[in-house]
Amino acid sequence: MDQLQAMRVFLCAADLASFGLAAQRLGISVAAVSRSVGLLEAHLNVKLLSRSTRVISLTESGGKYLEECRSIIRRLDEMESSLVRATREIAGTLRIATSTTFALCGLSPMLAAYQAAFPSVSIDVTSFDTPISMTDGGFHVGFAVGRSLPDSSLVSREIATFPDVVVASPAYLAKHGTPLHPSELVNHALLAVSHDCARRWEFLDTHGLFFVPTGSALQATSAATIRVATLDGMGIALLPAPLVSDDLASGRLLSILEPFCNAAVNNKLSITYPGRIYLSTKVRHFIDFAVNHHRPHDHAVESRVAA
Repeated sequence: MDQLQAMRVFLCAADLASFGLAAQRLGISVAAVSRSVGLLEAHLNVKLLSRSTRVISLTESGGKYLEECRSIIRRLDEMESSLVRATREIAGTLRIATSTTFALCGLSPMLAAYQAAFPSVSIDVTSFDTPISMTDGGFHVGFAVGRSLPDSSLVSREIATFPDVVVASPAYLAKHGTPLHPSELVNHALLAVSHDCARRWEFLDTHGLFFVPTGSALQATSAATIRVATLDGMGIALLPAPLVSDDLASGRLLSILEPFCNAAVNNKLSITYPGRIYLSTKVRHFIDFAVNHHRPHDHAVESRVAA
């Protein structure tokens, strides 16, 4: 028995004092109304309605139960209406998890544009350098930067790609010399982001692909940490181009070995979220906004990644 539905049928029949009228209003048969009320009475082990050939009337217990039913159903209907309104509104708090790299070199302009259009949305950002659980953290969406999509059960949409660049400070190069071929990197201090794909750097010359082991001087989980170390002259680093674009423009860092960088190897910026079903309007709209924000620069593709 669907107790809530039985309560609704009982409430309608009691208000109209007729199984027939209740059946018409609810769009069901008279027999279905009678059966539903009977099951409810059996469940409660109490008689709620007195039946005659023409009318029905409430028993004393039925009268008390009627008011409780009315109150419960009214509260449920109000709660459902409120929930539906909330999921349809572009308002409230949007919780975002993002890699530190994207937080430093692309997130803020996008959020500024979004909040300018939707000031009723407040944004709570958590940055990370190592993978975190979107579900356990209660995040609505996440941004990840890497050469491969995250290994999770989330839906992931690639929204941009960008290359890595090999960089060093002018002071470091003046002291240690500028390598003219990637094979010379073995004689230099290499600074690396310590995820799996960064344990070796990939280059391309006339003989094909080749790899250089990394991390001889410093490894860190954060690309931002490696950037600062590079600015301080600690060594040579391979970093996402957007992260060091201002440094290159100002001359604080210099790009080296450009002819040998493999143009086919790009970092992927992906937006991730926990499935397409039951997304609130707020979250769904932000996902579309993020994709469209990057569309002039890169074509967005979508894929599902399995755990």
